[in-house]
Amino acid sequence: MRDQTLTSDTRSPSGLGAWLRAPVPTSPFHARVQQLWLQWRQLRANPTALFGLIVIVMILVAALFAPLLATHDIYSQNLAARLLAPSSEHWLGTDELGRDVYSRLLFGARITLYIALLTTVIVAPIGLIVGTTAGYLGGWVDTVLMRIVDVFLAFPNLILALAFVAALGPGIENAIIAISLASWPPIARLARAETLTIRKSDYIAAMRLQGASSLRIIFGHIMPMCIPSVVVRVTLNMAAIILTAAGLGFLGLGAQPPSPEWGTMLSSGREFVMTSWWIAAIPGFAILLTSLAFNLLGDGLRDVLDPRHG
Repeated sequence: MRDQTLTSDTRSPSGLGAWLRAPVPTSPFHARVQQLWLQWRQLRANPTALFGLIVIVMILVAALFAPLLATHDIYSQNLAARLLAPSSEHWLGTDELGRDVYSRLLFGARITLYIALLTTVIVAPIGLIVGTTAGYLGGWVDTVLMRIVDVFLAFPNLILALAFVAALGPGIENAIIAISLASWPPIARLARAETLTIRKSDYIAAMRLQGASSLRIIFGHIMPMCIPSVVVRVTLNMAAIILTAAGLGFLGLGAQPPSPEWGTMLSSGREFVMTSWWIAAIPGFAILLTSLAFNLLGDGLRDVLDPRHG
């Protein structure tokens, strides 16, 4: 009886769960999936990070299905219905031109996330390449690249973005370029710091002894090691990118009216704050909630991806 009990207790489960919990992975793909599964379990155990992830997913879904979720035309003006408070007809009220704030908020999420994601796609590779190249090669290359980074870091992001967008002209595309030019230096500095540690590793020395070129070592071995830290930094940077984009829109240098970008909506509602608070408060709250969600998720990813935390 005891032997049967032991056999029953030690019997391994079957299916996907057993494959994920296998003590020895059977392939590199199996090992990678196991690592991702463990990281997901760690992230799920962090309530604040999970809250941030849920909020971001909800905003993404709202932006993706905005045409289906919107109740009114976002550009249609109705002066007879201007400055209406939230009601069953207009869930979040109307603005100074009678446009539905709820519908414009949904489509504004598309613009905000478009700016944030496209900026990230631009700044992450630039910062990673510059930082790893400077950290690995050292010497005059490191000195020149880091002095360029120092010049960019000497100015606040918003001020630097304002300078670039003033030179390029208003518009979403120019705002993305301006924010990207102001956002890549911190990633480059982080990648350089990681590279200075990684280049002293034994396996990097072994690669050099085997005759591997600097280009192969940087792109094939150092960059992949820096990616987790860069992912965390980029996620945390999302909040700053969203705030900078909203600031440019608020000042009239980003998305232009009648675009439903959140910063532009906030700017148009500032004249009615005392009488029709929802026009400015609702896009302002959306900016706050989205920025907070990315910060919370970034903190959680740092705990999961950075072994030095925790």
